[in-house]
Amino acid sequence: MTEDLRPATVAVTAGRPPHEPDQPLNAPITMAATYVAGGDLEYGRYGNPTWTALEDVLGALEGGRCLTFASGLAAVATVLDLVAQGGIVVAPAHSYTGTLLQLADLEARGRIQARLVDITDTEAVAAACDDAALVWFESPTNPALELADIPAIAAAAHEAGAVVVVDNTFATPLLQRPLEMGADIVVHSATKYLAGHSDVQMGAIMTNDDQVYGVLKGRRDLLGAIPGTFEAWLTLRGVRTLHLRVERAQANAADLAERLAAHPAIGEVRYPGFGGIVSIVLAEGAMAADLLCRKTRLWIHATSLGGVESTLERRRRWKAEPATIPDGLVRLSVGIEDVEDLWRDLATALDDLVG
Repeated sequence: MTEDLRPATVAVTAGRPPHEPDQPLNAPITMAATYVAGGDLEYGRYGNPTWTALEDVLGALEGGRCLTFASGLAAVATVLDLVAQGGIVVAPAHSYTGTLLQLADLEARGRIQARLVDITDTEAVAAACDDAALVWFESPTNPALELADIPAIAAAAHEAGAVVVVDNTFATPLLQRPLEMGADIVVHSATKYLAGHSDVQMGAIMTNDDQVYGVLKGRRDLLGAIPGTFEAWLTLRGVRTLHLRVERAQANAADLAERLAAHPAIGEVRYPGFGGIVSIVLAEGAMAADLLCRKTRLWIHATSLGGVESTLERRRRWKAEPATIPDGLVRLSVGIEDVEDLWRDLATALDDLVG
């Protein structure tokens, strides 16, 4: 049924109980660690009806089958665990720091070899795919907001025999569906846009390859990186308004990006043309960026993103952030507030920096 529906409708309708008399409209929370023997579940680590409802809607949105995890990094770790001893992983030099830290840790322990690339240089990425086991990338990248040529990189990776993984957290399946563009696996930090209210930690993996799904399900069962039932229910509730939140955040972000580009305190605005994330580079560097984060009243200084509220952060305050990210870069996660209020707060803080 979902194949005939547009994504906004899928977000609202998938993963629901059957339309029968006295059935609830929403999937209930099933708090169960133990099941009566003889069925498909057997034990709480292997499955839960609330997970299933969430996985149904997320899989339908991405065009594949979904597995949910305790966090985005648990999902990342499960995928990287598939790489054989000494295997080569190609990844962007600018990526989510948690992913980069996992790659560095695995490499330091001799588990993998990491090749970090400029993901915007498609020819160089294709060359780096030689002998690679896995090609992992984001588009847009976090926090540089660089775009990758997903179909071209996927084709080059497959020609080299590598598995292609795309972290689609920033774009969401409403704006980009990497499985349709050649990716084998899609990863999300569902903590961000999918849940959308800054109150859940959750990860998700989607694939349209049944064999890959089976392997990943086996790893989740064995390693136990399962989501909490209540967290799964909260994420499912959040997904119901995903399209509305993304539309509003994107409209706000596009408006703010245009206004920010004209402000004298700003040296550079990075906005890929879609989504709710804008990165700005302060003309006066790190000190000005730190001051901006302290001066706003409506914008919240926080490290996460994708919630209904607007947040901002100087990314290089984290030691693990790549040195190639400008010291004065501030990542803005644009929320769903009134754009005039968001701009007034930002503009007042920026005016103080040049006043």
